[in-house]
Amino acid sequence: MQIDVTRDVFRLAQVFTISRGSRTEAKVLTVRITEGGVTGWGECVPYARYDETLESVTAQIEGLPGTLTRAALYDLLPAGAARNAVDCALWDLEAKRAGCRVWDLAGLPAPGPEITAYTLSLDTPEAMQAQAAKHAHRPLLKIKLGTPDDMPRLEAVRRGAPEARIIVDANEGWTAAVYADLAPHLVRLGVALVEQPLPAGADEALIGMARPVPVCADESCHDRASLPKLKGKYDVVNIKLDKTGGLTEALALRDAARAEGYGIMVGCMVGSSLAMAPATLVAQGAMVTDLDGPLLLAEDRENALIFDAAGVHPPRPELWG
Repeated sequence: MQIDVTRDVFRLAQVFTISRGSRTEAKVLTVRITEGGVTGWGECVPYARYDETLESVTAQIEGLPGTLTRAALYDLLPAGAARNAVDCALWDLEAKRAGCRVWDLAGLPAPGPEITAYTLSLDTPEAMQAQAAKHAHRPLLKIKLGTPDDMPRLEAVRRGAPEARIIVDANEGWTAAVYADLAPHLVRLGVALVEQPLPAGADEALIGMARPVPVCADESCHDRASLPKLKGKYDVVNIKLDKTGGLTEALALRDAARAEGYGIMVGCMVGSSLAMAPATLVAQGAMVTDLDGPLLLAEDRENALIFDAAGVHPPRPELWG
């Protein structure tokens, strides 16, 4: 078994801004695992918020033994970007060697398209209204907030897209007092979900707080080990493969979270279709699907995922799985 890791850069269609900063390109790691003349591959996006860099994640992957199984990965790597790329590459390799699709290996029904959110970059209210108007035909828009001037932005987006369903992501940018003040306005403007309003280390304030709009755990939820700390704070969990450490744990987290009564959101970092492909399996029947990474790119992988009026479609075998 040979494991190779390379860096790839994808230009974004426009500058993408959240409360933590701006970017013009997506930097990802691509892992290829070859055995018996067959190669499986996967992608991850190291995230500075979780103390990951391209260099540190590459070192984790290059330090793996020459023989791997998905089960063994749990003892070799923690949940995170490195394990994600390797886990997904192993799934792809196994499916190719077996001559079947990944969902058959996982015992899942054949997946279908899921409506995905489209994310509007953080900008001035006027610019965000223009963005919203341009994408008003999309059924679900996601707004990046988390600044002192969020209400004018939210009002502007609603004016630009009066019929769209809207979810907001504060990226840990609010305090409990700010969230309590904004909550009635979120209801008034028809917001369907708010992601991670408070910092993950300060979300105890959500216990006992009225949640007229469902609150989703993002930075507070990584894998199944996160679930006990979410009780009483959140209504929904955002499953991202770069947090769970791959498809294997993502599917397990989805089932465990549903069993505990949480709604499911499936999200992503800004990456290519290869990163989104495994997540389309997890997104089946989710309350919210947010797999728009490829839509934000100026360029993508060959055999990219199909996005149309029905949503994001499962990957073709030429891409993954």
